[in-house]
Amino acid sequence: MDFSAILAIAYRDLLKFLRDPLRIVSALIFPVIFVGIMGGSFQSNLAVGYNYLIFIFTGVLAQTLFQSAAMGIVSLIEDRENDFSQEIFVSPISRYSIVFGKIMGESLVALPQGLAILLFGLIMGISMSVRQVLVLLPTALAAALLGGAFGVIVMSNLKSQRAANQVFPFIMLPQYFLAGVFTPVDSLPPFLDFLSRISPMRYAVDLLRSVFYAGTLDYPEVVLLGPLPNLTIMTGLFVIFLVTGTWLFVRNERNR
Repeated sequence: MDFSAILAIAYRDLLKFLRDPLRIVSALIFPVIFVGIMGGSFQSNLAVGYNYLIFIFTGVLAQTLFQSAAMGIVSLIEDRENDFSQEIFVSPISRYSIVFGKIMGESLVALPQGLAILLFGLIMGISMSVRQVLVLLPTALAAALLGGAFGVIVMSNLKSQRAANQVFPFIMLPQYFLAGVFTPVDSLPPFLDFLSRISPMRYAVDLLRSVFYAGTLDYPEVVLLGPLPNLTIMTGLFVIFLVTGTWLFVRNERNR
């Protein structure tokens, strides 16, 4: 891979985000609402054996990182409509470098949103040790990278940005509940359990919870798999999404 090209493409996407104040505000306000309103409401009304505010905080953090990177890949379609992708695809750069640069750029865009949620969690009274904050950083990047790769394979067959904006919510919204962002998914009916297991976001959410809750009494109640199984599954999914999504996107570019 051409690392200079990857960095250049990633920097372009990060710069576009930083120059769009409306996108920054909207990207930060909705996760805060989810944690503040839903977390506080559920904590007050549900009788569970663990702190439900922390449960939703960790779920929303992983969901935001995953979804932000995935939805940011819609810029691939915008670039296609502006013929920017044609210009970079005729350059002597590996196709995987170009697509991975887009994934990395949107992952970097997602990380400040994750930081904002962390700060809001502290304001809400969620106690975090230095160890928990440090292990969340690489975990957050892993969740964002998987989301970006998932976005590539979804967007690779969409023809327009309008179609992407219509289709994407139908793909992401069910995963909020199937991935255990707001509610536990360890006792689902067989059909829903199957859908939960094939939802990529589930493993990002569970990985983040597994490192956050590590060493606590609540760990067995809130974590489905350990860090290593989650990371192994996420790595496999990332490779599949990256390779397949890049192949599909390049094929569609050639057929335009």
